[in-house]
Amino acid sequence: MQANSSPIESSQRTAHSGLAQRVERALQHPWQRPVADHSREAFERAQQWRAPLSERALIIDAGCGVGLSTRRLAEQHPDAVVIGIDRSDARLTKDHGRLPDNALLVRADLVDFWRLALSAGWQPVQHYLLYPNPYPKPGLLKQRWQGHPVFPTILKLGGRLELRSNWRLYVEEFAQAIQLVTGTAPQVEAFVPTTPALTPFEEKYHHSGHSLWRLRVELLRQSE
Repeated sequence: MQANSSPIESSQRTAHSGLAQRVERALQHPWQRPVADHSREAFERAQQWRAPLSERALIIDAGCGVGLSTRRLAEQHPDAVVIGIDRSDARLTKDHGRLPDNALLVRADLVDFWRLALSAGWQPVQHYLLYPNPYPKPGLLKQRWQGHPVFPTILKLGGRLELRSNWRLYVEEFAQAIQLVTGTAPQVEAFVPTTPALTPFEEKYHHSGHSLWRLRVELLRQSE
C-alpha cells in the first residue's frame, strides 16, 4: 500500500502548560452538559443488546470511525463483546462487511456515552482510544481528551486503557494527565502495528513512514 499522509505539525513542543489546570478543573467541576436524546437512546439500545451477553467481558472501542477496529477486536476476542462508538453516521454506515455477532456499532456522542456507561456501572476490561483527533494547535487543548472535562470519567470506567497516536506529544500529554489524577504515569512506547492494522488511520500512518506511539495502563474502576 502506498500512502503519503503528512506528519502532524504543531508549534507546541512539550506538554501544554495549561494541562494541570484543565485536569484540576475537570476533577473539581464534573461535566454537567445534558445528555443528548440520540445518545441516550443509543445507549439504551446498547444496554438491551448487551443484556443477554452480560457475563462476557466488555471491550469499548471509543471513536471507532468506520468500525474496522471494532470488527477486528471482536475477531481477536471472540469470548468478549465489543462496542464501537462514533458520532458520525456516515462513517458507521460504510460497508466493511458483516459485523461479528459479538460486536455492536453505536452512533452517539462519546462524552454522553462515557457518562451513561459510568452511571450504569459498566466496567470494560479493555478500552481503546485509537488515533483521536490530536487538535495540534496549542489553543485547542480543551478539544483533546486529556484537556476535556470528561477526562476523569474516562479513567473512572477502569479496565486496560490503550491510546494510540502518530503524534508522540499527544500520548505523552495524555500520560501526564493520568499521572495528575492517579499519581502514576504510564509508559509511552513506540510500536509497529500488526497486520492487518486495527484502523485505516493506523495503516495509512504506518505506510507513510510515521512513528506510532501508544500507552497502556491498567485502571481501577473508581466510584463517582
